[in-house]
Amino acid sequence: MMELAARYGEKRPIRVADIAHRHQISDRFLVQILLALKYAGLVESTRGAAGGYTLSRPPEAITLYEILQVTDPPPKPEAQDGRAQLSPFARQLQGVWLRVRQAEEQVLKQITLADLLAQCEGPQYVI
Repeated sequence: MMELAARYGEKRPIRVADIAHRHQISDRFLVQILLALKYAGLVESTRGAAGGYTLSRPPEAITLYEILQVTDPPPKPEAQDGRAQLSPFARQLQGVWLRVRQAEEQVLKQITLADLLAQCEGPQYVI
């Protein structure tokens, strides 16, 4: 997503092979991620020899939270019935993890791809 964000102004699609090679990611693995991001409406694809992927919205409008909801979704909440069977210690610990997830969500919703790009500016971060 950072690669697509860095090239957002170019308006031409970026090939999967180019992204995979540049970031040493398997083409097949990358395609699976991009398909999930496409299904979620975060990227668009163009077919053909000049095809590839682009962001569906400006980098300023895509948060890390949205991306991670697709690439690393949180565990599904457990049924309340199972929670009643937990020991008091386990219930307390579960409450702590819930607060941690809520804090993480709050931070991730505030950071956009544009924010990350701005932090990466400089000669040591040429994309």
